[in-house]
Amino acid sequence: MAEETSWTEDRLELLRAYWDEGLSISQIGERLGVTRNAVAGKAHRLNLRKRQSPIARKPKEVAEPAKPKELPLRLALRGIEWSRSKCVWPTGDPKTVEFSFCGKSIVPGKPYCGKHCELAYTTSRDGS
Repeated sequence: MAEETSWTEDRLELLRAYWDEGLSISQIGERLGVTRNAVAGKAHRLNLRKRQSPIARKPKEVAEPAKPKELPLRLALRGIEWSRSKCVWPTGDPKTVEFSFCGKSIVPGKPYCGKHCELAYTTSRDGS
């Protein structure tokens, strides 16, 4: 970009007009054929009114990413909630997204609820 070294009255009027229109410093620089730093410096020396930063003017809205309806199984299983105080008896097919754990309160010292402890811990009473 060829930079004009002198600020003529015509160029200063254009700078003020573009500034009042709300053009960005870079846009003004492009139109006047100077760098954005030249525009910023001249605007400061001319005591042109300060403008809010374009970054602050457009605050980014933090939106929660949309969850796809059908996640790959390995990702869907990451969403399964479990805790050491909840029954971890598996329910459903582990190859599908419907897979989960029982989730009821456990029997102290065991990983399962009472119902699932009965199923998991069996002893043979007939001696076989």
